[in-house]
Amino acid sequence: MKDDPVYTGSDCFETFPFPPDYETNPTLEEAGRVYYEFRADLMVRNNEGLTKTYNRFHDPDERSSDIARLRELHAAMDRAVLDAYDWSDLQPTCEFLLDYEEDEDDDDVPGGRRRKKPWRYRWPDDIRDDVLARLLALNAERAELEKLIEPAAPKGKKPGKSAKKPKDPNPPGLLPD
Repeated sequence: MKDDPVYTGSDCFETFPFPPDYETNPTLEEAGRVYYEFRADLMVRNNEGLTKTYNRFHDPDERSSDIARLRELHAAMDRAVLDAYDWSDLQPTCEFLLDYEEDEDDDDVPGGRRRKKPWRYRWPDDIRDDVLARLLALNAERAELEKLIEPAAPKGKKPGKSAKKPKDPNPPGLLPD
């Protein structure tokens, strides 16, 4: 068996510290809906998929008004999420930043063309690191709270799991002869 990373929903989403009432927060709902609908319309109008649309989104040379609007809506979604966590002290502004540096030898691709730089329109590292640190701390805080709230489970059993009852060798209606 290979040791490649594997996505497991329970490891990611079930333990993620979502903001309180995120499923019923009208501000989050509206920001997400407006972004989704604008992006879907943009993709249809331009006959582009997600990859091509987001390549344009992250391209510092892209100047179309539609991509500028998509970036604004993305910032509005970010703001709605930060506010849902009550993190109004964070005021991030996206910038075009290189995701990683490449060696100069890697700049050329066959055919004499230059390889595109790995630009991303994103928060600066200090903001991103701060948000990730807050999420990690919130996750740890919630895990501790869960430990205090859950009833003590017998050793060797996971909290919250009930023991299975042994099968009745004589279920109703099937009496032994």
